[in-house]
Order: sequence, then C-alpha cells, then structure tokens
Amino acid sequence: MEIQEKKIRCLFGTDGVRDVANRGVMTPEMALRLGRAYVLFLTEKGIPRPHIVVGRDTRRSGQMLEAALSSGLASAGAEVITLGVAPTPEVSYAVRKHEVQGGVVISASHNPAEYNGIKFLDRNGRKLSDDDEACIEDYLGDNFLDDWRPTGASIGKIIAREDIHSSYAAWLLSLLEDLPLSRFKCIFDTAHGAASDIMKYLLTFLPQHWELYGADPDGLNINDGVGVMDMEYLSSRVIRKQAHLGFAYDGDADRVQIVDSKGRHIDGDIMLWVLSRWLRSKESLGSGVSATVMSNLALEEHLNKEGIKVFRCPVGDRYVLQTMISEGSRIGGEQSGHVILSDYTTTGDGLCTGFLFLRACIELGENIDTLIDRFDRYPQSLRNVFVSDTKTLLDSPNLKNVLEQASRTLDGKGRIFIRPSGTEPLIRVLVEAKDRELVNLVAEELVGCINSLIS
Repeated sequence: MEIQEKKIRCLFGTDGVRDVANRGVMTPEMALRLGRAYVLFLTEKGIPRPHIVVGRDTRRSGQMLEAALSSGLASAGAEVITLGVAPTPEVSYAVRKHEVQGGVVISASHNPAEYNGIKFLDRNGRKLSDDDEACIEDYLGDNFLDDWRPTGASIGKIIAREDIHSSYAAWLLSLLEDLPLSRFKCIFDTAHGAASDIMKYLLTFLPQHWELYGADPDGLNINDGVGVMDMEYLSSRVIRKQAHLGFAYDGDADRVQIVDSKGRHIDGDIMLWVLSRWLRSKESLGSGVSATVMSNLALEEHLNKEGIKVFRCPVGDRYVLQTMISEGSRIGGEQSGHVILSDYTTTGDGLCTGFLFLRACIELGENIDTLIDRFDRYPQSLRNVFVSDTKTLLDSPNLKNVLEQASRTLDGKGRIFIRPSGTEPLIRVLVEAKDRELVNLVAEELVGCINSLIS
C-alpha cells in the first residue's frame, strides 16, 4: 500500500507548463516571460549567453508561442536555434549533438489541439528537475528593469536550422541497419503531430510496403481520433492491411504504443520486458530496469525470473531517468510508452524506441504475435475520483483507515496505489491482483469510501 505525493510547483506540472493556448498561463506574454526567466536561470548557473534549441509540434498556436518565447530568450541575451516543427526527442538530440546549453519544446503532447505547453531541457537534453523548474518560477517575478536589458550586440540572435532534421533522421535510420526489413510490413500513425514530416522522410529510405497514417496536420487535428489517444484507429488498419506491426505516437512523439498483427495493444511494460532482455544479451543492461509504480506486477515477475532487477519510481519520465541514474540502470519507462534507453537517448523517444523494439524482436527471435499471451499481466483497475483538494484528502487519517481495510481485503494477494493527478483535480486509484473479481470488488469499495470521505 502506497500513497505518492508530488512536490507542488505553482506553474509547472508533470510535463512543463500547460494550458489552453492564448488563455490562462499559456499566452504569448507568459511565453515571453518564461523564455526570459529560463535565460536568467541559466545565467545564474554561470552560462551568461546560452545557446538554446527550440522546437514545436503542429498546433496552430505553436508559431505564435514560438515567436514570443524566442523573443523572450533573445531579449535576455540567448542565441536561439529554431527547428520549427520537431518532435521532443529531436530537440533533445540537437541539444546533445551541438553541445548547446539548453532546449525548449512547445507542445501539449497528447492533449487536444486547443492546448499547448512549454517544457525545458538541460544541456544534456534531459527534462529539468522539479527544483530547477521552481527556480525558473522564481525568476518570473524579476521585473527585468531597463538597466539590466542587453542592448546592441548583447541581444541574442534567432537562427533557423533546417539541417538538424536530416541529421536526426539519419541517426534514426542507423538503428535499423542490417535488418531484414523487407520481411515485415509496418504501419505508422503519427497523430497528425510533430513526427509527421520526419516519418514521411524516413519512409523514403524504408521498404515501399510500409505505410503511414495520421500524417496530415492542419493545426487543429493533432491527436484527434489518431495516435496513442485512439489505438483502435491503428489496430483496424494493421488488421485490414495484414501488417506485422503498427506504431502509434503522441503529438510530440516522445512515446510510442505498438500493436501486433492481430491489432492487440503492446504497451510500455511489454516493451521493457523485450528491450531489457535484448540489452542484457548485448551486455548493455546495467543494473536492471527502472519502472514506475504503475507498471504491472507481471513485468516484475517475468524479469525476476530472468534475474533482472526492477527499480520502482514515481510516475513521470523525469523520475524514471532520475532512478536510472541513481541505480545504474540503462533502461527505464512507463506503461504509457515513455521509454528511455540511456545508450541512445536522454529523454523518451518514441521513434527510437519503436525501431529498437523491432530490432530487439528480430535479434532475440521473438514471435511478436505471442508476446501479449506470454506476458500474462495481472488484472488492474484504474479509477479517477474528482477531488478539489487532493492534499487534504491524502493527508487525512480517515483515508489511511480506508486503505488499511482495503489491504486486509486483498490479504496480500495484490496491491493498492493512490496518487494525485499532475494535471487535473483527480485522485488516481489503482488496484491490482491476479483475481479480477477481487480487483473489481476492492476498487469499488475503495472508490465508494473515498467519495464518502469527500462528501
């Protein structure tokens, strides 16, 4: 039984700053202030004229926010390299490849088109820590008086770099070298998002019978009935086209979900199961696998049988990476398809993960269509309960009593996990056990008791 509490920041959530674009905290004015605050933050860390890479997804609001953010960065003296439309992992790749001091991604990931967001990367292409984001919030209160503003040659430049797209694409293609790709038919769904153009480019070098869908962004259709938010779209096309595999991405392509030839869903847990065994065969695993508390117990069981340790961490890919670093593991991820392979990336990269999953299956001799049957996951029930004040509820001794009673009902045959949502006023309640009826019984009782406490 666990209760996870997250460090609270006023503006930043679990994946940067996010809101309806042109409203709330996602206005051009806020984007400019955030850009300026990020440069002040870097300056205080001893980097007075940082070079910063900026990329965005395909939302209509992206150009507006990119213009404001870049102006804020340049106003504080930064040299800005804009990529235009680029997946989050491409921005991370560019930061590392060109050894610059930071990166910014303008994207709301899997959210609908009316939303947008801003997230920052450090000089290693990694998402910033909670503490660093809190520091940037502190700099938002700096009035940046006229006497402090750079002038003349000290004002930063804004330069577009189209060549980075082809460099990133060439690196991705290298992950598939020497594989018998013509034996497979693969279908891709880029959610009308940031990976649309780069996947079109990649397919000019890949087998002609590989197909692409969800790659016609119009600024308003990102994630709309496509990508990881609607896996049925990809599943139906894989079955209809008699493909071997399908890959779906979210709006900024930092995660991937896969379907087999039967249209069944291969999630991040199964990817970790396959990829960790492949890395071990290459003596590149490190100390084990970092997985969040939401990963199915079946993952732990299967990897333990292989002698592979699993290190649990809080939900969020930044915490996955932190655990990988602290524990010495070289792979980690989430059920949602955020997977980090530290020999290849420093953030989630759905394109890289998908390609390496295909390589791993080929080199391990895996029968992809039996992976789901062999994984034999524990039944789970994930319920969302609306709570206006999540902290008060989580601190309540009455909740502790409710959880103890639920644990007694499980009688050691499963687990309960409760955490607040990082983006909504919700409590997420996970119940997991081998007995599906027991899972549903405990979940119903637990949610009912929590609702009683709230009322």
